[in-house]
Amino acid sequence: MRITTRLPLVLTLLFSCVAAPLAAYAAQGLPPVVSDALKRSAIPQSAVGTYVQEVSGQTPWIAVNETTGFNPASTMKLVTSDAALELLGPTFNWKTQAYMTGTLNGDVLDGDLIIKGSGDPKLVTENFWQFLRKIRASGIREIRGNLILDRSIFEEMPYDAAQFDGDPLKPYNAGPDALLLNYKVFAFHFLPNPARNQVDISVDPPVATYPVMAPTLTNGPCVDWQGKLMPTMGRVSTNFAGSYSAACGEKTWYLHPYLMSHSEYFGVVFRQLWTDVGGVFNGAVNNGQVPPAARLVTEWQSTSLPEVIRDINKYSNNVMARQLLLTVAADVLKVPASPERGARVVKTWLANKGMDTSQVVIENGSGLSRTERIPVGVMGRMLVSTFQSPTMPEFMSSLPLVGYDGTMRKRLTKQTVAGRAHIKTGTLNDVRAIAGYVLAASGKRYAVVCIINHPNAVNGQAAHDALLQWIYENG
Repeated sequence: MRITTRLPLVLTLLFSCVAAPLAAYAAQGLPPVVSDALKRSAIPQSAVGTYVQEVSGQTPWIAVNETTGFNPASTMKLVTSDAALELLGPTFNWKTQAYMTGTLNGDVLDGDLIIKGSGDPKLVTENFWQFLRKIRASGIREIRGNLILDRSIFEEMPYDAAQFDGDPLKPYNAGPDALLLNYKVFAFHFLPNPARNQVDISVDPPVATYPVMAPTLTNGPCVDWQGKLMPTMGRVSTNFAGSYSAACGEKTWYLHPYLMSHSEYFGVVFRQLWTDVGGVFNGAVNNGQVPPAARLVTEWQSTSLPEVIRDINKYSNNVMARQLLLTVAADVLKVPASPERGARVVKTWLANKGMDTSQVVIENGSGLSRTERIPVGVMGRMLVSTFQSPTMPEFMSSLPLVGYDGTMRKRLTKQTVAGRAHIKTGTLNDVRAIAGYVLAASGKRYAVVCIINHPNAVNGQAAHDALLQWIYENG
């Protein structure tokens, strides 16, 4: 509201004292523009939790259903990544180490090569190839023993890739591992070859010992091309029993070979890449631990934690978030990590900030869960606290910039809030969520959380967008 200069100075000051605490707006519920959007989407306010607070303020501006535990979907990644930044530190990185036993005679290792993992979320093909080059540069060419994989920093745990949504081939359903390699995903590149009446397939990472049977080449329209491929992914091969139309041109499909163990996947990739760097290996791939007499050969250091968190939050990488929760547990507790131990560490971290964690449920730290819960008040106050933290710049820069990048790059592009808010999104069946910060036109910055848990949540984007724009205009 604009105050004219014709008002008496006393009245002006009195009005300012009343109006300045914007928390008074909380008694009125959600802004009308947000309420209207919810009504149009047939979403009752009882299914919505909303928390808005100025980052330098002491009380919330808006607090609706703030103590109710909501499924946060991928906004739970903010809790995991924020805790990791403060507990591990912004310079933290992961080390993948190579050890050897036996003797090195010339360039022949008469013994075992042991690779010890620390849970690096970003040990992708290119990094692993460089790591193997470092091993070769140490003088080892032929390994006459076995390859031993030390995965002991994470607790051995059962994992069902089909548990979440019944689609274990989806890359996001890959489970965590201390030696997670390339997110445990194969990228299949399909290229029609009409001259030979066949479909050429290349696989990344390359795996010569893992045969792939190509689909039949057809000439029909390119419709539901993935559904027509009919893949069967086994432990030792993949068969595309269906068809692929020449009209599709070149396509790539990322699939999770869920029937392969992490060790089996690691082994087939190692054999191929070791050959590619000029190495020789014909032994077995076994799980084990670094023996006391083993000697360090070399190590690979990952990218720094802020860069990993940027991938997690901007692009909502579930597999990396799972790895991060386990890393926090392993580093803080100094015992083999499990999701339960990771959850305990994060909840303790929240409690130490004065948060009531009785309604907080952490299953895997990624939000890819039907059981994870958190009140919007807890997440909102966490965001306020984080803004005062030394790690705030790293944390905020990991969030999608509204209208520009990450999961928010196509939203609110024509609104004035574009480029003025850092917002993480979350979406599951019956769940739609946003959380982050809005820099209002006034220059004030607000922490905002809004979570919808309702069968019509898929239609909730309009309400979320309206809230962000309203905060920008009125904050």
